[in-house]
Amino acid sequence: MNNDTHPGAAAVTAAGTGPEPDADARTAVQVDEKGVRKVAFAAFVGTALEWYDYYLFGTAAALVFNHLYFTDLNALAATMASFATFGVGFVARPFGAFLFGLLGDRIGRKPTLIISIVAIGTATGVVGLLPTYESIGVVAPILLTLLRLLQGLAVGGEWGGATTLAIEHAPAEKRGRYAAMVQIGSPAGTLLSSMAFSLVLLLPDDAVDSWGWRLPFLAAFPLLVVAMLIRMQAEESPVFEQIMAEDEKNEAEKGSAFDVFRKGWKQLIVAIAVALLGVGGFYVLNTFVISYATGTLGVERQAVVNATLVAAVVQILVIVPFGRVSERIGPGRVVVFGGILTAVAAWPLFALINTGSVAAITVAVALGIGMVTISYSVTGALLSELFPAKLRYSGVALGYNLAGALTGFLPFIATALMNAQDEPSATPAIVLLVVISLLTALGGYVGERMRVEDDVVVKAG
Repeated sequence: MNNDTHPGAAAVTAAGTGPEPDADARTAVQVDEKGVRKVAFAAFVGTALEWYDYYLFGTAAALVFNHLYFTDLNALAATMASFATFGVGFVARPFGAFLFGLLGDRIGRKPTLIISIVAIGTATGVVGLLPTYESIGVVAPILLTLLRLLQGLAVGGEWGGATTLAIEHAPAEKRGRYAAMVQIGSPAGTLLSSMAFSLVLLLPDDAVDSWGWRLPFLAAFPLLVVAMLIRMQAEESPVFEQIMAEDEKNEAEKGSAFDVFRKGWKQLIVAIAVALLGVGGFYVLNTFVISYATGTLGVERQAVVNATLVAAVVQILVIVPFGRVSERIGPGRVVVFGGILTAVAAWPLFALINTGSVAAITVAVALGIGMVTISYSVTGALLSELFPAKLRYSGVALGYNLAGALTGFLPFIATALMNAQDEPSATPAIVLLVVISLLTALGGYVGERMRVEDDVVVKAG
């Protein structure tokens, strides 16, 4: 990698504390296009594993954890407790974002991402070894919750770091497509986890509950080895290396996650709004719908899980083109479009689900998650341009994961509100989906006007 350093390179300023760097005073670094694709692929593979692990827990929470780990409760209470355990991971994610963001902005993107992937892969694999309530009593759900907390901490640092690493290797005019490549890790993880459970559900119910459900979790161990081998070959971010070199030369203070709250709080609020729909909307149309369709509408478990498989394929087909569209019109405008479209479609989508038809549910879930994915496809690109490189890992991770903490309990809330009605219906879920869709659209509108340029310019060489 060849560095072409401009003699007048400016020091990076904290978000909101100074003007954008002058074009003539910015450092330029050249990267090999082939190397950029290699780094983006490494980020994608790691992120796919992270989300495989994370989504696997969500599917299991809707299908088996309720009666295997909360057997002393009635059916509704067990489902609520299972979703609460699922939501605990979202509470942990902002703490993970803060911890890993602090490391990522100080010791580097690559080593921090290696730590995060080992943590979540190990936690997921251990879930597959965990005894049930019948074997060890109340200790079982406690251990399950602790493992979910560890998952949440690790995921809190993964997505922001993978996005930052990919984007900081990419030329500015191609950031949309490389950020989108990391986003594909989410549906790829969903596809893997849904396929795993779909195969498990081919077994007799007794076999599923006794040992079958454990197999997808145990698969996290070999997948972790593969992801580690790929990720360790990725190079450190050239932007991070250049900024650290400049800071050492000028004896400047390194970036800190604390600075995101002190100096970049406006950007952080916008980042949270932008990310709400990509996280919360997905779980309303995936985790909640799985529980609602199987529990309230009486649809077979296998059919609903298959619907999520179709939705994951649709996500991949949506992410790639909208990542490129964002390079032309700006990621904020794409976020606005996706948010408004989802808000308008929320009611019709649940009308299809309420028919109880497997075909209608499949169409609704696929279309709904596809619409949510329009905004999600460019979330990484927009969030990365809200924060300067010195605070980017922390800012991106905190914005995304605080949104997760705010929306992770949506399946729990929607289920509670639904069952508080005289006749249970999906109306609360619809209202929640509309609200977060509009908030994300607003975030995209404001965020598009807050984008900043790096002091370090990456150019393909």
